[in-house]
Amino acid sequence: METRKNVAAEKKRTGECNCAQAIICTYCDKAGIDEETALNIGNAFAVGMGNTEGTCGALVGAGVVLGLACKNRIASARKMREIMTQFQKRNSATQCKELKGIETKIVLRECPDCVADAAEFLEEALAEN
Repeated sequence: METRKNVAAEKKRTGECNCAQAIICTYCDKAGIDEETALNIGNAFAVGMGNTEGTCGALVGAGVVLGLACKNRIASARKMREIMTQFQKRNSATQCKELKGIETKIVLRECPDCVADAAEFLEEALAEN
């Protein structure tokens, strides 16, 4: 049986989705939205927050799902901070350009693996909800 983390990573690996879309689509049922809406929500978050190489899109996607699933600003923000902390600890960065090694030429984590990590941490946060 495939886990959601593997499903999300495969959506990115195949090019079906950008990193944010891979997370939002995989958890669209938890967010209370359909897959087409999930894809559209994630459209602008490719290549680190709108092609700026900023915050990893998988983390942005996790934040979108948390907000829609939790329906509580304070709880969502607290859980997102936990996800960001776990992601940072595992990967040494949360910024797309650092993860991809744009400036250093040292790739810290490939995109499908970032998606899998964000999905894993999101799953844990949603289980607490």
